[in-house]
Amino acid sequence: MNWYVLYTKPKWEKKVADKLKEMGIKAYCPTTIQVRQWSDRKKKVEMPLFSSYVFVQVEERERNAVFAVSGVIRYLFWLGKPAIVKDQEIVAIQQWLSEPDSFEVEVRTWQAGDRVVLEQGVFKDQLAVVQEVKSSGYVLVLEALGCVLKVEKKKR
Repeated sequence: MNWYVLYTKPKWEKKVADKLKEMGIKAYCPTTIQVRQWSDRKKKVEMPLFSSYVFVQVEERERNAVFAVSGVIRYLFWLGKPAIVKDQEIVAIQQWLSEPDSFEVEVRTWQAGDRVVLEQGVFKDQLAVVQEVKSSGYVLVLEALGCVLKVEKKKR
């Protein structure tokens, strides 16, 4: 059975995962503990690691059963097909969450001049230099191919 990614209503991730489990569908909503501050107090809150996403493991022929749960919007698609997540990626997420002090994670945006290797698409494994960073995307130079690649975020 494959792992698929469900897109849910905002802030419904844990509810959807719980309802799917009640139906007998294997669902995984990775969560982390975060400290949230209100005007009068601080509180530790369990938050989903990925906003609006829940992972489900179902047979291909039973994929539509998840839509019986309110809060499920659609499957996440990649190249026209439902996105499949590998078992080892789910295990890696679980391991990372079970030992948070063992991993150091830094989230940063690309800067002009950064050298990056493209991980997907037609230019997969090509070395690119970030020429420009915009709010709508990036301009990359593919020196080996002698071309400029403009990457834009999709508008919803």
